[in-house]
Amino acid sequence: MDILWILWILPTALGLEETLMDSTTATAELGWTVFPVSGTSENSWEEVSGYDENMNTIRTYQVCNVFDANQNNWVRTKYIHRRGAQRIHVEMKFSVRDCSSIPRVPGSCKETFNLYYYESDGDTASKVYPPWMENPWIKVDTIAADESFSQVDLGGRVMKINTEVRSFGPVSRNGFYLAFQDYGGCMSLIAVRVFYRKCPRVIRNGAIFQETLSGAESTSLVAARGVCIPNAEEVDVPIKLYCNGDGEWMVPIGRCMCKAGHEPVDNGTVCRACQSSFFKPAQGDEACLPCPINSRTTNDGATNCVCRNNYYRTDSDPIQMPCTTVPSAPLNVISNVNETSLRLEWSPPRESGGRGDVVYNVICKSCGGRGCTRCGDNVQFTPRQLGLTNTWVYISDLLAHTQYTFEVQAVNGVSDQSPHSPQYVSVNITTNQAAPSTVSIIHQVSRTVDSITLSWSQPDQPNGVILDYELQYYEKDQTEHNSSIVRSQTNTAIIRGLKPGGIYVFQVRARTVAGFGRYSGKMYFQTMTEEEYNTSIQEKLPLIIGSAAAGLVFLVALVVIIIVCNRRGFERADSEYTDKLQHYTSGHMSPGMKIYIDPFTYEDPNEAVREFAKEIDISCVKIEQVIGAGEFGEVCSGNLKLPGKREMFVAIKTLKSGYTEKQRRDFLSEASIMGQFDHPNVIHLEGVVTKSSPVMIITEFMENGSLDSFLRQNDGQFTVIQLVGMLRGIASGMKYLADMNYVHRDLAARNILVNSNLVCKVSDFGLSRFLEDDTSDPTYTSALGGKIPIRWTAPEAIQYRKFTSASDVWSYGIVMWEVMSYGERPYWDMTNQDVINAIEQDYRLPPPMDCPSALHQLMLDCWQKDRNNRPKFSQIVNNLDKMIRNPNMLKAMTPLSSGVHLPLLDRSMPDFSSFRNVDDWLDAIKMGQYKDNFANADFTSFDLVSQMTMEDILRVGVTLAGHQKKILNSVQMMRAQMNQIQSVEV
Repeated sequence: MDILWILWILPTALGLEETLMDSTTATAELGWTVFPVSGTSENSWEEVSGYDENMNTIRTYQVCNVFDANQNNWVRTKYIHRRGAQRIHVEMKFSVRDCSSIPRVPGSCKETFNLYYYESDGDTASKVYPPWMENPWIKVDTIAADESFSQVDLGGRVMKINTEVRSFGPVSRNGFYLAFQDYGGCMSLIAVRVFYRKCPRVIRNGAIFQETLSGAESTSLVAARGVCIPNAEEVDVPIKLYCNGDGEWMVPIGRCMCKAGHEPVDNGTVCRACQSSFFKPAQGDEACLPCPINSRTTNDGATNCVCRNNYYRTDSDPIQMPCTTVPSAPLNVISNVNETSLRLEWSPPRESGGRGDVVYNVICKSCGGRGCTRCGDNVQFTPRQLGLTNTWVYISDLLAHTQYTFEVQAVNGVSDQSPHSPQYVSVNITTNQAAPSTVSIIHQVSRTVDSITLSWSQPDQPNGVILDYELQYYEKDQTEHNSSIVRSQTNTAIIRGLKPGGIYVFQVRARTVAGFGRYSGKMYFQTMTEEEYNTSIQEKLPLIIGSAAAGLVFLVALVVIIIVCNRRGFERADSEYTDKLQHYTSGHMSPGMKIYIDPFTYEDPNEAVREFAKEIDISCVKIEQVIGAGEFGEVCSGNLKLPGKREMFVAIKTLKSGYTEKQRRDFLSEASIMGQFDHPNVIHLEGVVTKSSPVMIITEFMENGSLDSFLRQNDGQFTVIQLVGMLRGIASGMKYLADMNYVHRDLAARNILVNSNLVCKVSDFGLSRFLEDDTSDPTYTSALGGKIPIRWTAPEAIQYRKFTSASDVWSYGIVMWEVMSYGERPYWDMTNQDVINAIEQDYRLPPPMDCPSALHQLMLDCWQKDRNNRPKFSQIVNNLDKMIRNPNMLKAMTPLSSGVHLPLLDRSMPDFSSFRNVDDWLDAIKMGQYKDNFANADFTSFDLVSQMTMEDILRVGVTLAGHQKKILNSVQMMRAQMNQIQSVEV
């Protein structure tokens, strides 16, 4: 039989291929075992030699005996070690003679052969073992030629060569044999290569994956765990790749990113440290950034750039923002004095410090023979004294004939970080003669169907001889443009020519040689109706008719009675409206200040709603979604589009269906109260829907919801100045309510709403919870027949139901504590009775963590047992303004041992010995999100944790400044407790 040869080129592997056996590399005989044994039968496979294109010797096997039936010719390879492979690939090069090209060939001629394998833990085969039959051999496949040849060229080369690859697995023994069975063909087995596939070592998605063997099946996916390249770390989930049966990596899961301070280079295979003057603040694929203006790095691999000398950033400034400095002084201050009032105007500073948040503070000093002192709280600034965004301010209520110095400071977001005082420009002025102060209150002396007699007290500060008074009045439904004027030399006046049953608005002001003072607050009085007049006459007549006197006596008596009635009866029969009003006009009012009217004093509460709340057509309201549940129904967000006005986003309280008339009255009472208020720190009522269903109360929308939950969600993320700014807004709103003689009775952080600009507004004016014995809310506990929020309520209000603005001040102190502790529950898990007992024993809440001592002292002032010793809300506002104006006041912190001086245990710093492990301790201080960080850094015992420094906390991965402080303070407390325990043991 002719021996036929051809050259071939190996195919490109899909992955890495590791060769276990290659017949083309043999330099001597292959020495495979054949059956039948060569030489005993002409049917056996025969090993022959040939050459490749480089004239290298190669060995091959051929067989060709097609004329004998029932052929069974085997050739077996030597033992092949699998070297850990689970799936084996066999590449075969062979040629097959076309049976039809062989003359007189019988029907038993074949053009195929079979491939078998046999596993063994050692080289145990012999000439007769394993037996030459399909069992125990495992058949891989019957191999057929794609092309067969029918003739040979003159050069003796086979013209058609076949290449087939088969695979099998899983294999588990140490090695195996291959066998090729011919059963009646004419063919040449030119080359056999045995190999397995594996996925190569790669760097993918920032991780290194080592060489990985493919799986046992062609469809197997073998998972490989990656290891992040140096200076990279995993993101979210463990990073993996899967090696398929062809040695290809696929299905990537997770990834590694360069750490903060490092950037990816060389196609993401290397994380290189940021070079000098470059930084990278967070993990990611981004490149390092150049340092912002006026900042620099101190080492390679920087995560932020530090500001150069005299340049700063605020806590809220992004680290990519240039460092900025303080502004220069304002320019061109101009003063305009009008008696005891002053308007100051100025120009912005030449240098803003590189920031756009420049605001202005105005410092007032009164100068006399003993130098200058700060002005008292009586001086009024409009729109405000601190944090002015405009370049003017109106100052009033100055003393007459007094010299003042005003300093106009320019400050911005970084002024509190500068060691130097803010730049300012000053101006000196002297006030003139003062006009008289405001008349405090107007009293009704008498009234008839067409007249009202009024009197009023002299101004508290007449500032000279009162020349006369001017009384202005107009109908309630009219405007001041339609007002009439009455002049009086005394503090009484009779106003005639009025309409029967008419409600009129009255204001009065005094005049001296310096001019008129301001008008008093608006007061409402009503004339008698005709029915009231006739009823009063009829009530008096029986007294006269019952007399037995003569006609003349009767006439005289009638005249006397009429006179008496006119003077004491008719004119004193005050209207229901006036009664309500007079009930709430005790005390002194600020100029132009309205007085709160309790809607529950109305016989018909619907009248109060019509009086104080605007009715809105339901077609103007569009409910978008339900955002919560209130006491009477759902709370929704939506849009309000009033005719001629822009559409606005609003909050909508709805009254659930099936309500009783009492529930409707109680629901709308909040609108009757809210509608009387107009202040930037009090929730604003847009209107009500009462003529359609459902009944609605519509207010402005506060994006950040209630203050307590907002603080808990943003624990540690605000500066002290920002927190004080929130407290200042709440105090300002409460000052306004107190000036209106309104007592809130439920002031708490849960009843303060926060908008997107962090403006806090007092809300929740529904009083029904105090009138119903509802036990569903544990916050409110029965006390003397009503519901009271014990933890927020002053002791006199709990014991005697004595609610005043002073009890609201107590509640405000609790709100301060809630704000500075980021929404911590007052008195923690103490029962309400425990709280009452503690307060009676003069226990007070300790300072929250990192609370400035000035703020905690203000809390303690609010918690004075004697309500007369508590500060007024106006004093609280002024105190907070001083702290904002002078941030150094907020730098002094209450020492950690303050709990010793206050009888109530400082439970904001728990005793570490009460916890089983570090995880429990982290949960207790609300830092449980860092458990894995501590564990990964091996801070797993209290001994190790107590030695932590700020560098350790940063290394653990705590990046928020507020969280860093909380953990560091708790560590310091733990260290102190350990030292104390050790000293006791010694």
